Amino acid sequence: MSKQSVEDLLVKGGSDKVFRIKYDNTFTEEKFVELAKEDGFDFTVEELKEVLKENGDLFDSYGNPPKKSIWLK
Repeated sequence: MSKQSVEDLLVKGGSDKVFRIKYDNTFTEEKFVELAKEDGFDFTVEELKEVLKENGDLFDSYGNPPKKSIWLK
């Protein structure tokens, strides 16, 4: 479990629109972490919150279809 794993997922989602769709459609941090683990990323909700806070991002979704503004390029 690590913050690096969170960042790795956010970078992958930033470069792969198809990959990030299921995460954009996830409305709880717990489900987001569960999906990440299924994809091989190992981190906790707390680590996700820490990375998002450090990046100045919010977990909230917006728009229709839903999107998140957390992805790194």
